[in-house]
Amino acid sequence: MSISSDTLRGHTDTIILTQLMQGDNYGYEINKTIQQRTGGQYGFKEATLYTAFKRLESGGFITSYWGEDGPSARRRYYSITEEGRRYCEESRTDWQKTRALLDALIFMEE
Repeated sequence: MSISSDTLRGHTDTIILTQLMQGDNYGYEINKTIQQRTGGQYGFKEATLYTAFKRLESGGFITSYWGEDGPSARRRYYSITEEGRRYCEESRTDWQKTRALLDALIFMEE
């Protein structure tokens, strides 16, 4: 089964924020988790992911910092803010309402 990227595109921020609700993380690992959770059916292109990080950070939904993971590795970590938590919860609620509406329209009893 293939899911259209268009179907999920409007939910990029919520998907990322949901991952950050689990704890601080860096881009590659967030994307890897998304791919694992979807059985490899979905993942972000690098440009999409980092554009979303910039948008979320400028909106005050996340902050970032440089982490030291070893002698040569330096990764930018992202952390969700309280504002980001509120936004994520609102987005999840909106998604549940949208899904219920679509289910009512698409799975109508004949």
